[in-house]
Amino acid sequence: MYAVVKTGGKQYRVSKDDILRVERLPGEAGDVVTLDDVLMVGDGGDVTVGAPKVDGAAVAAEIVEQMRDKKIIVFKKRRRQNYRRKKGHRQHLTVLKVTEILTGGAKAKPAAKKAAPKTEKKAAEKKAAPKAEAKAAAGADDLKLLSGVGPVLEKKLIEAGVTSFAQIAVWGPKDIEEFDEKLSFKGRIEREGWVEQAKELAKGGKE
Repeated sequence: MYAVVKTGGKQYRVSKDDILRVERLPGEAGDVVTLDDVLMVGDGGDVTVGAPKVDGAAVAAEIVEQMRDKKIIVFKKRRRQNYRRKKGHRQHLTVLKVTEILTGGAKAKPAAKKAAPKTEKKAAEKKAAPKAEAKAAAGADDLKLLSGVGPVLEKKLIEAGVTSFAQIAVWGPKDIEEFDEKLSFKGRIEREGWVEQAKELAKGGKE
């Protein structure tokens, strides 16, 4: 059996156990989602075409992971206007595994409950996280000495594992691009000259 389902403005032909990437859907890995916009259902020689949807049909799928697609570059230019704009974009995607193709108004099976030990472990990790962050912050350099860094931005850097000028001083192009993406800086790290500033501040700390 197969179905043609619509989600995120696109159509997909799916069968049970198929893996597909669609525009981001709400939920976490392990959750079961139901796609109700089924345009066609086929079972051997028996094909049902919707008008526009097939009544009582749905596709149940399990969320495998939430991810982002490869970066694309969007470049705009206006001739003779000295206008150029360059932006990067990574689309949010959801990876699904089709578990059932439902017909006749049938309901999807609920997601299996997660084991209690894992839930308790996650809760313990969440409680431990603020303590770890406080401990890291206690021995961290004063990152607010960098141009454009305030208390909020300093907190974000510490949460990302950056606690010293020495770390920033050795950043290469890939590191800069990664943190530009994480902090939505759009080239600000290079404009502010963080790496050069961090090198000087790190030297001062050693002296």
